[in-house]
Amino acid sequence: MEELEIPVFLQCFFEFLGTYVMILLGCGVVACTTLRKSKGEGGGWVVVTLAWGLAVMCGVFIAGPYTGAHLNPAVTVGLALAGKFSWAMVVPYILSQFVGAFLGGATVYWFYKDHFDITDDTTTKLGVFATVPAIRNYKRNFLSETIGTFVLILVILFLSEKPNAAQYGLGSIGALPVALLVVVIGMALGGTTGYAINPARDLGPRLAHHLLPIKGKGSSQWKYCWVPVAGPLLGTVFAVLVYYVYVATCPPL
Repeated sequence: MEELEIPVFLQCFFEFLGTYVMILLGCGVVACTTLRKSKGEGGGWVVVTLAWGLAVMCGVFIAGPYTGAHLNPAVTVGLALAGKFSWAMVVPYILSQFVGAFLGGATVYWFYKDHFDITDDTTTKLGVFATVPAIRNYKRNFLSETIGTFVLILVILFLSEKPNAAQYGLGSIGALPVALLVVVIGMALGGTTGYAINPARDLGPRLAHHLLPIKGKGSSQWKYCWVPVAGPLLGTVFAVLVYYVYVATCPPL
């Protein structure tokens, strides 16, 4: 049976919705574990990384049947560079992802508003929305985001190959495998920057932090925002180059 072509608007809607749910749950766990008097306060990094992985899985379940669930401009650009996605759809997908991320971050604020109001530390408040490096060293922070995203995109590209897709695929990139991939990147490589590995995940909620009437919110730290945008994009380019070497040198399976 011939597959029906999914309208562009519907694809963009599900990229938006999948990203919105991912950010709502991902930023939500940061709020839960860091804001004052939350029942999850002090939950720690393991809780955060596990929940972020599950948040990605939920987003993939929503958007996967319609878009393959990119949910990340780095994924969209990476698949386009690898010839697995149309360049004509790159901008619409990325805009949808940014809007979903912005609204996801805004929803977390309204959900946890009482806890934001009694939390004094401005960095903690910003950390709910955007990544904040543990040690501010722009060059090393940039390298961290580049390497983390390199691993993410490289594994996704190999996961999209026929043998892996047939065995693990849910949507075009897989839900559970990618969720576990996000968990392990966070546990292994997330300690330096908080591992954005997704420009929309950082920039959308950071803008929400900037615009929302958060009590005593402090700076949105725009001087840092280029790191979780440029680092993931560069990591994506390196991952695609390695993938092209694989395609050029290895026989198809």
